[in-house]
Amino acid sequence: MARKRAPEHPVNSSAANLGFERELWKLSDALRNNMDAAEYKHVVLGLIFLKYISDAFEAKRADLLAQRAQGADPEAPDEYRAENIFWVPPGARWPHLLKMAKQPTIGKVVDDAMSAIERDTRLPVVHRPRQKERPFPRPARAHAVHRRPASWAR
Repeated sequence: MARKRAPEHPVNSSAANLGFERELWKLSDALRNNMDAAEYKHVVLGLIFLKYISDAFEAKRADLLAQRAQGADPEAPDEYRAENIFWVPPGARWPHLLKMAKQPTIGKVVDDAMSAIERDTRLPVVHRPRQKERPFPRPARAHAVHRRPASWAR
């Protein structure tokens, strides 16, 4: 008996069928082109993150615009930080990125947007040791790790 051919796109396992999964799959393949999946994930995850924080920002901005009569300022970063929402500078907002999507410089525009968000976000600075700054140097011989010191004898 002949086997069924595997589908060209992932099967939607949820009960809801949105209808655009096949089209999204084709678009993602076209975007990826010959790029390795390990590289592609960084691009896609960055864009998903950017879209997520932009949506949260726009929702809060709409609330602040409605509360403008009470003294709310929709362009004050502290209004957003008080609600644990990223402040998104004007050049990094999703509508601006959509306008620039067809430009050949879209990669630089997205990089600049991410840099602007990183610059304007107050996060604690964490020092992460680089490869050569490891707190525990690797032993010269791999089997040295498995030896127990004599002081551990039973």
